[in-house]
Amino acid sequence: MIESFANFLGNTGAAALFQNGGPDAIKTIIMLAIACVLLYLAIVKKYEPLLLLPIAFGMLLSNLPMIKDSSAIMMHTEWFTDTQYMIDGHINVGMIAREGGLLDLLYLGVKLGIYPPLIFVGIGCMTDFGPLIANPKSILLGAAAQFGVFFTFIGALVISALVPSIAWGVKEAASIGIIGGADGPTAIYVTKSLAPSLLPAIAVAAYSYMALIPIIQPPFMKLLTTKKARGVVMDQLRPVSKTEKIIFPIVVTLVVAFIIPDAVSLVGCLMLGNLLKESGVCDRLVDTAQNALMNIVTIFLGITVGATATASSFLSASTLGIVALGLVAFIFSTCGGLLLGDLMYVLTKGKVNPLIGSAGVSAVPMAARVSQSVGQKENPSNFLLMHAMGPNVAGVIGSAVAAGVFLSMFNGM
Repeated sequence: MIESFANFLGNTGAAALFQNGGPDAIKTIIMLAIACVLLYLAIVKKYEPLLLLPIAFGMLLSNLPMIKDSSAIMMHTEWFTDTQYMIDGHINVGMIAREGGLLDLLYLGVKLGIYPPLIFVGIGCMTDFGPLIANPKSILLGAAAQFGVFFTFIGALVISALVPSIAWGVKEAASIGIIGGADGPTAIYVTKSLAPSLLPAIAVAAYSYMALIPIIQPPFMKLLTTKKARGVVMDQLRPVSKTEKIIFPIVVTLVVAFIIPDAVSLVGCLMLGNLLKESGVCDRLVDTAQNALMNIVTIFLGITVGATATASSFLSASTLGIVALGLVAFIFSTCGGLLLGDLMYVLTKGKVNPLIGSAGVSAVPMAARVSQSVGQKENPSNFLLMHAMGPNVAGVIGSAVAAGVFLSMFNGM
């Protein structure tokens, strides 16, 4: 009886924590504290709670103190990153299926690139491309707002060259740069292929900055535009026919497939969701995609990405650099869209409000709402939301195309 009780005590989480001792125990406590802070931000501050809360709880689960080789361990991050557990450089799906914990099994959806495209189907069902079709120039603003992606890609390579302790190659730099697209699923899709070891830091940075859009963007919107330009009232958009809305996703899919095939997984699923919606004949599928499917995949994606944030992968100088560069990427993407908006304002002799350029980042519809909010502060009678939705949905396509460019260039290197 005494021996059984001793075995019970020896298998507790408290025993595991004290067994590790020293720096490992301190790192575990730090990670648990970080998880609790993120939970606070999601629940109390409501910062992107639909994803930040599952990510934070996944982080909590993977950092709970466990006895080594315990059957209670739900996530073995080393199985996905350490070559000794792989077969010819690929994850050992058979081993994971036989011996993996719950989160190991769910993480296969991230590692095999299943969850992000499924989320894009749901996003497509909830997206109206009418403003973009009515004002095709909006796609230029969406493209300009990808400037931060490529600027930060170059910046990460420069930092890696100057700081020997940070070993970032082109794959890591591309994964960091894609944060500037302000699109969490796209950032995860690129990183899981190019730099899986950076996935925890990049996912947390991407979703944190998306949640902070109302705080980050307005100062730069005011800095790079004049009061007069911010008050411009734009002409009402023309009506878009149902035929145009049906043809648009088909044409976009074909064009992307011919130019950047690696972007089709994301763009194609986005357009599939939109076509389901605009066709008007798939109401049940649309309801499932934008509600049940979207919610289920969001839970699985968030909790498994959070579970990869263990102390060994998250507490490093590299993580701090990623968080800092992610902010740089996001700011420069916002500024890229605003500067092209300023140019359009000049070329059209004051007919384009440059504030809609900031909506060129991919955070739909939050970035468009921020453009509307800042514009109305200058002119209460101004309604920019629909005009800003054009660049906003163009940014979704733009970030997916940027992801395809990186994957086609660096995947397989």
